[in-house]
Amino acid sequence: MVSSNKIIIKKKDTLFFAPYKTSIPELVQEMNDHSYFPLLKEKLHQAEKEQRRKFHDFNDYEILYYYVHEQKNVDLKKNRKENTRKEYLRELLHFAKNITQYSNEMGIDIEEIKEGSLFKSLAPRHMTRFQEWMIEKAPKLIGKESYSPATISRKTAIIKDFLSFLFEKKYIVEPIHSGMSTATVSKDERPNKDLGAREVIQLLQYFNNENHPIIYGIIHVLVTTGIRNNEFCKARVCDLSYDHVRAEYYLQVDGKGNKKRLVPIKPKVFQSIVEFREMRGLETKLDAEDETPLFVTSEMKPYSPSYLSQYINKAIKRTELEFIKLRKNPIGPHTCRHAFAIISYNSGADIYKIMRSLGHESIETTNIYLQKEFEKDNNAAHMWEKGELAEYI
Repeated sequence: MVSSNKIIIKKKDTLFFAPYKTSIPELVQEMNDHSYFPLLKEKLHQAEKEQRRKFHDFNDYEILYYYVHEQKNVDLKKNRKENTRKEYLRELLHFAKNITQYSNEMGIDIEEIKEGSLFKSLAPRHMTRFQEWMIEKAPKLIGKESYSPATISRKTAIIKDFLSFLFEKKYIVEPIHSGMSTATVSKDERPNKDLGAREVIQLLQYFNNENHPIIYGIIHVLVTTGIRNNEFCKARVCDLSYDHVRAEYYLQVDGKGNKKRLVPIKPKVFQSIVEFREMRGLETKLDAEDETPLFVTSEMKPYSPSYLSQYINKAIKRTELEFIKLRKNPIGPHTCRHAFAIISYNSGADIYKIMRSLGHESIETTNIYLQKEFEKDNNAAHMWEKGELAEYI
């Protein structure tokens, strides 16, 4: 990122971070620390007091830090979560680094660096060329032929939102985000994340025969609850309880927007959790005071969403089951969430019940999970079973 060597923030005479660092993972780690946000708020107040533009004294790193940590809600838990901040930081730091490093290849002709800022020096035409490069050339830098439509849509959305924020806050004077086209994903372009009951049974039988209670337990829990990757990783022992009135176990999960919901844990699923914890050498009794992770890695640490995805993906791939060989897309925690929706629908659950069980904000999201099931059910050919050509189908 274009910048001087000046230090960004000081905290009790301790340097926060400096732009000469080239490691994006290192910057992401440091910039994800929320404790420096009050210092930037004080900087804003000082600018207001001196009747200057609010973000006049900010540089590119500080405005990026402010963007990912901005407090839009008085309830701090309802602002961006840590993993979301990391994702945004990674994407936006790579965006800035790529524009600097590959500007000639992109055909970006920055006439002058304004106020030592890359963002202030960009124009809409630059963003048009960057987006073209991102779609056509960037994938090859990491050994891919191309990005999926979903990946392009995600990257575009993050970058456009950040640039729109810069214009809204008057950090930049031109709406440079207008140079980027909107990237949407049609239903036909979405990666196949469908997984049916028969396929789930094959996976569970494989890992049961292999006597692998860890992978078996993870898949068993994910498929039968439909909880998100992040919800699984954050589950604590105290979140699992027994309802004596209903004679059933429930797991309280902390969903998106900090919306909590109770998920039933069926008896055999509870047994899988017990066997998982026994394999890890952990206590198996319920304890409402125990705030330690319900599921841990072999190193006794809580799973991270990225590690869990890689772990499950790799384990399922090595099974070499026939349906795995035929799939173009890998199976991970989110695929198990789709499986919950599909199996629930085929078991007779209505879409509204499935929506609430998954913790979706709108039924449109649930429809995406079930669109292929709807298409299969609503095909006119099913009506032929009582028609004149019934004996031929």
